[in-house]
Amino acid sequence: MTVRGSGPVVLAGRDITKAFGATHALRGVDFEIHAGEVVALIGENGAGKSTLMKILSGVQGPTSGTIELRGEPVTFADPTEAVAHGVAIIHQELNLCPNLSVVDNIFLGREITGARGVAKGEERDVARAALARLEEAIDPDALVGDLRLGQQQLVEIARALVEDARVLIMDEPTSALSASEVEVLFRIIRELTADGVAVVYISHHMDECLEIADTAVVLRDGRMVAARPMSEVDLPWIVRTMAGRDQSDLFAQIRTEIGDPVLQVDRLVVPDPANPARIAVDDVSLTVREGEIVAVYGLMGAGRTEFLETLAGRHRPASGRIVLDGRDVTRASIGERIAEGMVLAPEDRQADGLVRLMSVARNMSLAALRVLTRAGQVRRGQEAAEVARGIAEVRIKTESPQIGITSLSGGNQQKVVIAKALMTAPRMMLLDEPTRGIDIGAKSDIFSTMARVARSGVGILFATSELSEALNASTRLVIMARGRIAADLDPRTATRDQVMAATGEQITSASDSTGSSDSSDPKDSQS
Repeated sequence: MTVRGSGPVVLAGRDITKAFGATHALRGVDFEIHAGEVVALIGENGAGKSTLMKILSGVQGPTSGTIELRGEPVTFADPTEAVAHGVAIIHQELNLCPNLSVVDNIFLGREITGARGVAKGEERDVARAALARLEEAIDPDALVGDLRLGQQQLVEIARALVEDARVLIMDEPTSALSASEVEVLFRIIRELTADGVAVVYISHHMDECLEIADTAVVLRDGRMVAARPMSEVDLPWIVRTMAGRDQSDLFAQIRTEIGDPVLQVDRLVVPDPANPARIAVDDVSLTVREGEIVAVYGLMGAGRTEFLETLAGRHRPASGRIVLDGRDVTRASIGERIAEGMVLAPEDRQADGLVRLMSVARNMSLAALRVLTRAGQVRRGQEAAEVARGIAEVRIKTESPQIGITSLSGGNQQKVVIAKALMTAPRMMLLDEPTRGIDIGAKSDIFSTMARVARSGVGILFATSELSEALNASTRLVIMARGRIAADLDPRTATRDQVMAATGEQITSASDSTGSSDSSDPKDSQS
């Protein structure tokens, strides 16, 4: 199923099926994209989007079916061969080497060589030009591991740009980008398609898809269920088609009783872990009470992640106090803070939240071993019961708690991260971008979990770059800018203009795409 574009078909999948044992990720999918076209590939986590794109880009092969490049059958042995044929992919989960420089990552496996070997100077010039095109001042010689997550995502995009692909697959390319960076990316996409490049755009930000794509293609349960020109569809149609549900139930109703202070932060100052000469958190004071759901909103570099990670014990503050239930934990270790009742669900679930070689059950129980252990032995019966309860409460879709964590979709992996935090019996939950890169169904489940946990008297502090989440999933909204708290607002009365003014960024049609709700009409996204 497809919608014909104006240019010739450059890449197609014919009757693509992919099975992992008894599980079918794709069932007889027909997909094609035309030169100069942007196709938005839409579906919930586990619908088969990433699997289809991995097949089309040579990451993995189909169980059955055929890939066609410019009308001719082709088999890609690996992504390098796909790139050689003009097909490149930007992965949802960043595929970078943190111990290598930016320029080395950009040219890894396809180095520019000359008579004297690798032409480092030429590589550096090309990398610098690609980063300049993205309007990002990243040093090509900087280690990727020292960059912020959003900067790492831009490096991934820069790598794709220098590959000079004719088909560019973007899997959640804006998940860690600021509003202004999304604008730059959209400009580049339009430049590429004007030059005849075909772009496959995968995103859970439906407003982004509506803005940038020519065609909407919807997958559900491994099957293609619809394909229409984007000009003929709207957000309600997309949500109904991909999820079989209305978008109006995304945010849970928050009914909590506000109690005593759980967390008190007094004049916290934290140097930037990547650049100690810079202050990431600057004189921040904040109190979170029982039953509160406090959203921390801000642009990239505002200090949100550094703030939450310091509260969790990952960074040592230069000054200030952190008090949990009346006890000073400023100098406490991560383990000690967990034992006291403060736990973090980190932003990067792959790097910091999960152990990829472990099962779902082992990942969930890892942080709660102190309460599951007696006389040096893990009580397996209690562990199994707690895991089963966590799976039910957070609505994790898994065939078994014993399967590998990598078998789950991104949304269900994120639920495992949150379930793991809950198994520690927290008094204070810290969640950094808890819905990054997940679909509307998983988001709804996570917001419901947050509301339920808050009703039990737990304090919740969550960082988000999604303006709709900040306004609709919180009882209180804190704005961070340049390491400081710029505003403390009631989300029931705060406006988008107020919030964006506090961040120092203006609202535009493109910039609001990262902040506007996935559950509102894009025509009404600005106030």
